Amino acid sequence: MAEVKLTKNELRDQQTRLAQLEKYLPTLQLKKAMLQAEVQEVRLEIHRLEQLLEKKQKEVNVFSSLLATKTSIDPMQAVRIKSVAKRYENIAGVEVPYFEGIEFEDFTYSLFETSPWVDSAILGLRSLVEVCEHIKIANEQKQALEKEWREVSIRVNLFEKILIPRAIENIRTIKVFLGDQQLAAVSRAKVAKAKIEASKQARSAVQQEGI
Repeated sequence: MAEVKLTKNELRDQQTRLAQLEKYLPTLQLKKAMLQAEVQEVRLEIHRLEQLLEKKQKEVNVFSSLLATKTSIDPMQAVRIKSVAKRYENIAGVEVPYFEGIEFEDFTYSLFETSPWVDSAILGLRSLVEVCEHIKIANEQKQALEKEWREVSIRVNLFEKILIPRAIENIRTIKVFLGDQQLAAVSRAKVAKAKIEASKQARSAVQQEGI
């Protein structure tokens, strides 16, 4: 850290810097609080989705033995993903992805040539895959928000624990120095004045003795 200059100009600079830091700190603190709330919300959402995924897996497990049997079609071909739609929203300055939906590759089969359970199995598998993709994007949300939250938290700590206290200490140091300088100047002026008065008195005494 550069040594602070003990001058009036530096005092004004430090006071201006302190005012700017104290003005900007509440904005950072608000952003940190907003991000913290968003992180907590997305964590709860991921937990909800993971519980839903567990439920969907149990539903699909009902068809596990049937899926292992040979049929005229392969139900797994019905869950090939064509695209995953997501939108982005700006949350406290961060571009955050949100799950919109999923589109599967076209898959057709004859209702008359397949077992009745195939429809339910395909719907269950697709629902399972959809939840998996939703969780992936929710984790992307969490990563983006947590990254920004950590960075803002570092800046808040920097302001609160280093920059603002340092500016306050610099201002105090400069004021003490300038105050000491002013007292010293006053003392020197008094001493000089006393010497002048003493000199005048001495000259006056000499003149009176000459008379």
